Amino acid sequence: MARNYRHILFNDTVKALQERHGSRAAYIKMDAGADGTPDALTAKELGYIALRDSFYMASVTADGWPYMQHRGGPAGFLRHIAGNRIGFADYRGNRQYISTANLTGNDRVSLFLMDYPNRERLKLVGHAAIVELADDPATVTALMPEGYRATPERAFLIDVIGWEWNCSQHITPRFTEAEISAAVRPMAAELNQLRAELAALRSIPHQPAPPPDLP
Repeated sequence: MARNYRHILFNDTVKALQERHGSRAAYIKMDAGADGTPDALTAKELGYIALRDSFYMASVTADGWPYMQHRGGPAGFLRHIAGNRIGFADYRGNRQYISTANLTGNDRVSLFLMDYPNRERLKLVGHAAIVELADDPATVTALMPEGYRATPERAFLIDVIGWEWNCSQHITPRFTEAEISAAVRPMAAELNQLRAELAALRSIPHQPAPPPDLP
């Protein structure tokens, strides 16, 4: 069971608010035994991560401002490396380098992974390390999705120390173009078959009705 996510984020102020609003007792039972040991990623979390084509990553600026960035790529671009370590290649984009700069001073990150069709979301917290292409090209290129046309500049390696699944409430199902195409493909095939059968029936020469039998 994952406990470290809440162990990290439930500081004294959070606990006081939970106590005031009546939720603290339930969380005490859920988090019994939490001792700061990282939440181990299981096959469920790793399988979920491997299917994602985007996620949101939060870091903190040197001035203490939270910064959120969207990351995207082919499904599976965020990869499991070993143990509780995941990572992804950082492509050349608008070249602002805000996340990269943030991590040089504070390696803490929070990731938010969404699955809109199935109304699921996974939250991760961890420590991130930056590997520049010039320093370790093998590590960076190994994280590049095969055949993906993007220019890698570095890799982000994240050691996950906590994770938590969120409830599905208020998640509106949304579908990608590929998911919609896959869903309607059987119906489109059936429609095309019916159209072909109708065209074949219309191509049969019309046979006049036989005259009625006379008494």
